[in-house]
Amino acid sequence: MASQNRDPAMPDVRAKPATTISNLNSKESHSVTKRLQQELMALMMCGDKGISAFPDGDNLFKWVGTIHGAQSTVYEGLTYKLSLEFPCAYPYQAPVVKFQTPCFHPNVDQSGNICLDILKEKWAASYDVRSILLSIQSLLGEPNNESPLNVQAADMWIDQTAYRKILHEKYETEVKSRN
Repeated sequence: MASQNRDPAMPDVRAKPATTISNLNSKESHSVTKRLQQELMALMMCGDKGISAFPDGDNLFKWVGTIHGAQSTVYEGLTYKLSLEFPCAYPYQAPVVKFQTPCFHPNVDQSGNICLDILKEKWAASYDVRSILLSIQSLLGEPNNESPLNVQAADMWIDQTAYRKILHEKYETEVKSRN
């Protein structure tokens, strides 16, 4: 009788097991795998300068991306590694993308988390790895200082000369300390 009180337009909210790669049915798993394989091929063929990504080993659900700072920005000449982890519900759910290379930026915290609307509330299934990487590359040169994760970087952004100096000093120190 409880089902009579339920709105038929609302999804069934009864407890269901969490979706993991191991319990996806073969059709769902094949669909996500096929989409990621297509995105990999498209990314390899597109020839966009300054971005790349490949699966991390044999796991198609974990990728390593690379972004080069765009020309004519304070990030020009710097290279950043990112991790991309795709959920089982991809492309209907955004991947988790984080900087692995330390990145001093108004919209990146010390753990590498990125504040970017298309990775959160503005995600759409039409986005792909290429659009994510290009958006992050663009964000480097055009931060959203209205929503900073790094307040110090946001406050410094106004003075691009001083910002560039601090950015490059931090990059050299942190990248060298990791090697």
